[in-house]
Amino acid sequence: MTQPDQNTANKPKSAAAEWWDTIVVIVEALLIAIVIRSFIFQPFSIPTASMQQTLMIGDYFVANKFVWGYGKHSFSLGRYGDFTLLDFELPISGRILGREPNRGDIAVFRPVPQNIEYIKRVVGLPGDRIQMRQGRLYINGEMVEREEIGRTLDTDSEGDSREVIVYRETFPEGTSHTIQEISDNAPLDNTPEYVVPAGHYFMMGDNRDRSADSRVLASVGYVPATNLIAKAEARFFSIKDNIPPWQIWQWPANVRWDRMFESVNQ
Repeated sequence: MTQPDQNTANKPKSAAAEWWDTIVVIVEALLIAIVIRSFIFQPFSIPTASMQQTLMIGDYFVANKFVWGYGKHSFSLGRYGDFTLLDFELPISGRILGREPNRGDIAVFRPVPQNIEYIKRVVGLPGDRIQMRQGRLYINGEMVEREEIGRTLDTDSEGDSREVIVYRETFPEGTSHTIQEISDNAPLDNTPEYVVPAGHYFMMGDNRDRSADSRVLASVGYVPATNLIAKAEARFFSIKDNIPPWQIWQWPANVRWDRMFESVNQ
């Protein structure tokens, strides 16, 4: 048996070979990132005030794409300004794999008339009756409990600041979360009764008087299960005034360090 030439075995790779190895590693890393982003977890950011204080303008969070299974919009990889990284519909009429959402889950979804992602809280399940009366939420004829816990100043994406009352709201199942109200007499504080169709969900923002949600049937309305994209899980970054995260020189004065690496349900 012949032995390999020692000089050949120890011969360093050429520059071209090293460049090729680097390219292969980069491509493999990108493919792994795309698979994770497509099938498992995807990051999102918050540009509006509709979910404050749970999710503030400038919060970045990760959402779980497999817990509810997959629908026709599950493989959108998001938009960056006017640029769409990847957006196509799968030929799926319902959902495959996963469980159904629970009341109180925070959902990323596509409203039927829209082609952009919304994020709201799941308030109504299929078959539920949902109504707002004088600022109070009713589910199946029963008023949902709420307890005032303070007042604060809420600023929307246009810089308009309003004093709001902060409540701890508790769903019939026992889960609770924070909501905000400017008053109990805003335009969406008195509504007809909505009956959630089979296979659909009723979504509402936690910033009740600054949220266009399922109460507005013409623009959001009932959300089909197939239009669910992901379940919000945890914040991983937060910066004031929607400052781009890459502007690291602005971090010391503007990053909300106390909001990082926390569950969105805290």
